[in-house]
Amino acid sequence: MKPLLLRLHRWTTFVFSIPLAVLILTGLVLSVEPIVMELGMKPGSLNSERLLALLDQHDKENKARGLVMRPYENRLILQGVGQGGNLGLDLTTGQAVDDSKATMLSDVFRFSRVVHEHFVLNLDWVVEASTYAMLVLIALGLLMGWPRIRHSLSGWHQGMAWIGLPLVVLSPLTGLAIAYGITFQQPLPRAEPVPMREAIRMIGREYDLSGLIWLRTRGGRMMVRLNEDGMFRTYGVSKSGIASSGTNWPRALHQGDFAGVWSGLMVLITSFILVGLMGTGLWIYFRRLFRKRQPRRIIGQDAAALS
Repeated sequence: MKPLLLRLHRWTTFVFSIPLAVLILTGLVLSVEPIVMELGMKPGSLNSERLLALLDQHDKENKARGLVMRPYENRLILQGVGQGGNLGLDLTTGQAVDDSKATMLSDVFRFSRVVHEHFVLNLDWVVEASTYAMLVLIALGLLMGWPRIRHSLSGWHQGMAWIGLPLVVLSPLTGLAIAYGITFQQPLPRAEPVPMREAIRMIGREYDLSGLIWLRTRGGRMMVRLNEDGMFRTYGVSKSGIASSGTNWPRALHQGDFAGVWSGLMVLITSFILVGLMGTGLWIYFRRLFRKRQPRRIIGQDAAALS
């Protein structure tokens, strides 16, 4: 059975090599985001008065639909304001900034997220199929039995797979949970939403706004996402108060935003392991393919010389 399992393992890797490479590499980029988010946030650096003053200065007509914080760029984005639909503000000076002429780190994260979740041309099914293929590769590797850990390309491949097995399994499983909308959260009760400025005042009375990630309307509700000691939590804001929606553990484990820098490093290590497995796996495949074809070519050349 082992030769058959090995052949299936190789061919599955080869068939899904391109989408898997795209998923793994974009995942590697995205694994950096929670780390730089955590490192960029400075407790006590932002309060409701400062945030409301920025809105009064740059959104006098109350057009803003949402706020997005980019602490690693020292930027606050007002969604729905400005000619391009988004207005970036420097949090130090409070002045509008034009980031359109340069590629920002947030642009890299945004592009990577779109490709990671939708591949190209919104081919979501390719992402889903590739995630299943990753689980199949893991299962085939387990069925082939305990590895031979030795100083060789194959030994390194098997060693990374077995040592990092819990992380390697967790990544595609949580990815599929996100794709199918599995959150383990309780739905928030229907409540009358509040205007953005009032929501900022309410949140500022109970939480440190320097941990703000975003504030916007979702499904008719005013929602806010906050970084609380490394845990990214989502709340609903209404006239009846601020209500927690619980922790979306599949997303938290997949993105690494539940324990600050440490959970971010966990996802980053997972990404490096997957990159290593992908690279060594394809190297082994093509090296084997080349060795199979090399003798035939030599034999053909010898036959031509003899004739």
